[in-house]
Amino acid sequence: MVTRRAESHPHFTNRAMRPMLPPDQGVPAMDAPLHSILDDLRALLGERLSTNAAIRADHGHGQESLPPVQPDAVAFVETVEEISKLLALCNANAIPVTPFGAGSSLEGHVIPVHGGISLDLSRMNRILAVNQADMDCRIQAGVTREQLNTHLRDAGLFFPVDPGAAATIGGMCATRASGTNAVRYGTIRENVLGMTVVLADGRIVRTGGRVRKSATGYDLTRLFVGSEGTLGVIAEIQLRLHGIPEASSAAFCQFTDLESAVRTVTEVMQAGIPIARIELLDDLQARACIAYSRLTDMEPLPTLLFEFHGTHAGVAEQAQGVEEIAGFNGGRGFRWATDAAERAQLWKARHDAYWAALALRPGARGLTTDAVVPVSRLAEAVMQVRAAIEHSGITAPIVGHVGDGNFHCVILVPEGEDGQERAWKLDQQIVGIALSLGGSCSGEHGVGLGKRDFLIREHGAEALEVMRAIKATFDPRGILNPGKMFPD
Repeated sequence: MVTRRAESHPHFTNRAMRPMLPPDQGVPAMDAPLHSILDDLRALLGERLSTNAAIRADHGHGQESLPPVQPDAVAFVETVEEISKLLALCNANAIPVTPFGAGSSLEGHVIPVHGGISLDLSRMNRILAVNQADMDCRIQAGVTREQLNTHLRDAGLFFPVDPGAAATIGGMCATRASGTNAVRYGTIRENVLGMTVVLADGRIVRTGGRVRKSATGYDLTRLFVGSEGTLGVIAEIQLRLHGIPEASSAAFCQFTDLESAVRTVTEVMQAGIPIARIELLDDLQARACIAYSRLTDMEPLPTLLFEFHGTHAGVAEQAQGVEEIAGFNGGRGFRWATDAAERAQLWKARHDAYWAALALRPGARGLTTDAVVPVSRLAEAVMQVRAAIEHSGITAPIVGHVGDGNFHCVILVPEGEDGQERAWKLDQQIVGIALSLGGSCSGEHGVGLGKRDFLIREHGAEALEVMRAIKATFDPRGILNPGKMFPD
């Protein structure tokens, strides 16, 4: 057996990692507790319990820049009852369990830093019920947004939360995901009515329901949304749906300077225009998207992307109001994406912004920030961040869901021995700017491993102790996604 440690990284410093298996070996030498229940787990799951090296490697990371760590085994569950039995076994034997959806998380949520079981829910992908009249549905946690919306299309309904990745909706709930549509339709938090959650000891808890409001008991649904698999495993979700709008249109507008573009966002939101999406690309990100997505009508200038939903008259009125505000700030007129194919291309380019940024320096690793500030402080925040990037000498385009004050930088990790350290230093500066302006270190990606060290500054030691107490109540043996959320 070869024992390896994760590469040097501020979040793994002096932390011993689990043994990793060379690709030519079979079953790993597990800790005694896991080995003792291996037969029970195989009786429960059969071939859906895997110790294959390649499968374990696939479940040792998400899309983050953190070093991977392999689990000792991967369990592919298909029912709530299987999750319940597995967790009861693992809890009784103090075996860590790390939930895994599509592996698209950006803050290390799915890295099993203490080994144990990676609990893969991707096979729980059934749409259990759609209630067209009440505009809600119930799904298993492994259903993706694309899968659900394909299923809903003929019913005239859609699920609006769009993080831009092929994420499972269970994972979106766990990380409190958001995305491009949040400015009008809200984040995942506002679109979840209830859940079925399996606790660490195997108990099955059903929260919320189908009604749009209730004044009874603690709001357990909101407690589990954003808990990142540390309080329970989300198995099923009751979702709020929305009607497909009668009309929608998209446009983009370009500016000679970044401050004018950001000021336009603030004024649009203050005007109360019910815009569906408003996204920012700085000049560097615009250049990257032009090259990567072959956007022939766009120049490498600070750019705002818009989408409007409603009636035909309402969409025209919204667009006119936004165009006037943009023009007052020096915007270079609207360019319309008039049909569905053009709109799809425009938003695909936005969703591919991360890959476009990486293509600015082929082979580079990307560290993605996730700051959010009050909309009134957005211009101040973005300009301070731009100054910090320029001072650092690092390539880091800015992109964001700026309608709700959320913006990202894709920090391309510099070459050289100190490249990772320089990238993390810039990330810390960006978070510091957001917090100083009344913001948060994460608007939608969550905490995981990457943002743990900022929680005391954002929430205070007392609030963090309350969070730890909640964790201890729900998971007294600490088996659920250990090492996440809280600073050491």
